[in-house]
Amino acid sequence: MRFLHTSDWHLGRSFHRVGMLGAQAEFIGHLVATVREREVDAVVVSGDVYDRAVPPLSAVELFDDALHRLADLGVPTVMISGNHDSARRLGVGAGLMGRAGIHLRTEPSACGTPVLLPDAHGDVAFYGLPYLEPALVRDEFGVERAGHETVLAAAMDRVRADLAARPAGTRSVVLAHAFVTGGEPSDSERDIAVGGVASVPAALFDGVDYVALGHLHGCQTLTDRVRYSGSPLPYSFSEAGHRKSMWLVDLAADGSVTAERVDCPVPRPLARIRGTLEELLADPALAPHEEAWVEATLTDPVRPADPMARLAERFPHTLALVFDPDRPPDDPDVSYARRLAGRDDQQIAEDFVAHVRGTGPDAHERTVLRDAFDAVRADEAVREVAR
Repeated sequence: MRFLHTSDWHLGRSFHRVGMLGAQAEFIGHLVATVREREVDAVVVSGDVYDRAVPPLSAVELFDDALHRLADLGVPTVMISGNHDSARRLGVGAGLMGRAGIHLRTEPSACGTPVLLPDAHGDVAFYGLPYLEPALVRDEFGVERAGHETVLAAAMDRVRADLAARPAGTRSVVLAHAFVTGGEPSDSERDIAVGGVASVPAALFDGVDYVALGHLHGCQTLTDRVRYSGSPLPYSFSEAGHRKSMWLVDLAADGSVTAERVDCPVPRPLARIRGTLEELLADPALAPHEEAWVEATLTDPVRPADPMARLAERFPHTLALVFDPDRPPDDPDVSYARRLAGRDDQQIAEDFVAHVRGTGPDAHERTVLRDAFDAVRADEAVREVAR
């Protein structure tokens, strides 16, 4: 069986105030053309179909168009919800869509119930594991302490139990939306850390033939059988070095896997440039970036006048301007943002405690802070669904 693995469409998202709907529509056209031209048997979409729980109408219309075009080709699609999606909203009409070959898997309770797609060698079982917010699904999986590894392990136990009851030789594909250890994140993914821990080990998915991951935006191979497709478009300048693509996967009769990267259309290249304003305006080596979307970091010791307007004369698609003067780290004028760079909420809170009372939090206090951050995130997830 040949299937196309993609994820993290983030329909409705913009890029530094630049609307991406046209580029997203071009990607959908490219996906449909790839399915037709490469004789794809199935499409898997591993979450974050939309960029937010309540997407704009234009994004919903594009999603509807994509599903109609795939259904018209007669190619089954298996799709899960991600941490940006509202699982309940995305899953509305799933029963009816399933009759057209569009299989939405958004309910945690259905993790062990696969979509069975046959080929000449028998059935392939596609198991959809939507994003599992630990605090919201702990009762469903009967776990004592909510954590990503705990709930995903329980979901995979259901997958393996179902697979063991099927005829010998049944091949299996798992769709999951998670941060797996060894993956390289970028700046455009929403933090999903619980208890200070965001990642789960790849070994958690042992026992299946292929794991189609979503969440991280860079295309990555963790093992031959565990892969991220990455997002089809860039959503932050940290993705400037990414090659945006999908995985075209061939699953043989014996369960062996071969995978090929299929490049996605590039609306405009990204460039991150750094130096004083005068250096950026004069450096001939920067000529290839003059038509790129640009993030410029200025190192001038004193902020120059009208920097954005002057940069735009040479780089008309400059979208982001960062000031990072070349100063020693202990300089009192170093910006607050620079002092916080690379620190998560937990670390910032612990630093604040140390600053106020002269000593950092003890183990119990760190646990209280961590539980508070987890509770806030869980509450936000509940409120997004309820909106």
